[in-house]
Order: sequence, then structure tokens, then C-alpha cells
Amino acid sequence: MLETKFTPFPEISTARLQLRRITAADATEILELRASDAVMRYIDKEKAKTIEDALAWVKMVAYGRFIKQHYRAEVGYMLHPRYWNQRIMSEALEAVIDYGFNTIQLHSIEAHINPGNKGSSTLLEKAGFVREAYFKEDYFFHGKFMDTAIYSLLNNK
Repeated sequence: MLETKFTPFPEISTARLQLRRITAADATEILELRASDAVMRYIDKEKAKTIEDALAWVKMVAYGRFIKQHYRAEVGYMLHPRYWNQRIMSEALEAVIDYGFNTIQLHSIEAHINPGNKGSSTLLEKAGFVREAYFKEDYFFHGKFMDTAIYSLLNNK
């Protein structure tokens, strides 16, 4: 079975980025992101209103989502609008994919997105992800049923 003990938690460096574990010390920045209408436009979850909301989110995502018996993990991301359209997320995603496939030995990586998020679908497709599923009205948020698209990338090595 897949081994995912992150002790210490991995840090991934790229030409412009240092990817690391999100901690409680990041709560102010997380609050800014998760309170932003622009950032949360396609993230169909409640926006953060308090630092406690941000801390709860940090705690929730601290361990990631791994399906160990299937060598599969989910990737998620959000980026402050001041960094949009600079290929930062492409750079980060490429590094995460490389780490997932070559270090952790994942067989596949998935991403769940709001189908209306064209930026996210374009990012995933450019990275080689394929839309595997489209769930019609599979969850209820803010008084209406919403769709989900699931993208996946296989490790073909």
C-alpha cells in the first residue's frame, strides 16, 4: 500500500516557488483568500468570515486527500488574484505532479472542480489531466444544486 508519512512534511522548490505545508501561522493569508469573492467564485464552499474559519480550514486540509489502497491523491489549489495569469499555478502543479508520481509513487492524481471554472479546467488540461466524470447536480450549495467535474492524470511510467 502507498506510504504517505510526511515526517518531515515535504517542501518542493521550483524556479519561483517554495511549496510547503500550510500552518496556523498562515491563517491571516488564508482568511484573505477564502473571504475573497474573486477567489471563491468557483469554490462552492462557505467563504471565511473569521480567523477561526481560516484556522478550521487549515486543520481540515492539513493531511491532504489520499486514497492509499489505490495509489491516488487529490490536488486542490487557490491563488491570490494578484498572481493570476503569471503561470504560477502551472509551475506549482507541475512540481506537485512530479513529486506525486516520482517520489510518492502515485498511480493517479485527481481534481474536483466547478465546471464553470474555465481557468481551472484549462490549467488541468494543459498539465495533461483528462475529464473523467461530470456529475449533474451532485451537491446543494446556497439554495441550488451544483455540478462537479472530475479530472484525472495517470502516471504512465
